[in-house]
Amino acid sequence: MAEIQAKDSGGKGGKPKAKKHSTKIDMTPMVDLGFLLLTFFVMTTTLAKPQTMEINMPVKAKDQEEQSQLKASNALTILMGENNKVFWYAGLPDAPAAPGVQVTDYSANGIRKVLLARRSNKDLMVLIKPMEKGTYKNMVDILDEMNITGIGKYAIIDVDPRDEELVKKVQ
Repeated sequence: MAEIQAKDSGGKGGKPKAKKHSTKIDMTPMVDLGFLLLTFFVMTTTLAKPQTMEINMPVKAKDQEEQSQLKASNALTILMGENNKVFWYAGLPDAPAAPGVQVTDYSANGIRKVLLARRSNKDLMVLIKPMEKGTYKNMVDILDEMNITGIGKYAIIDVDPRDEELVKKVQ
C-alpha cells in the first residue's frame, strides 16, 4: 500500500542527523476500486427506454371492393390545419346534408373534449386528414389524443377537395 523509504544521510561529524522520510502512495488499489464501482453502477443502472406508440396498419387487400361502407352517423372527420388549428365535423363530406365544420385546438378542452363526447358510439370511426400546411407535431398530437381518449378505430387518409372547400368557408 504505502511505503516509507528512509534515506541515509551520511555526513561528517559526530552528531547524527535526523533521517528524512519520503512517502510514496501506491494508487493501484484505488484505481481498481474506482473501476469496480464504475462497472457496478453501469451494470445495475436501467437505461432509458424509448417511448413509442404502436400503430397497426391494415394489410392492403388484393381487391378493394371488400371494404365495408362507413355510415355518416359513425364518422368523425378531423382536419389538421396550419397554426395548430383543428377543423372537425361529424359525418362524411359527401353526406346529403352539408356538415357543419367547427374549429378547435389540441388542448384538453379542445379536440379531446370532442372525442370524449363521441366515444360512447361503439362504431365510431375517426377519419384523420392532415392538410398540406399541417405539421408533424400536430400529427403526433392527434395520435396522442386518440390514445388518451381510448378510441381504437381511426384512419389516416388524404384530404378530399370537398374538405378543403369546407375549411375555406370557415376561415
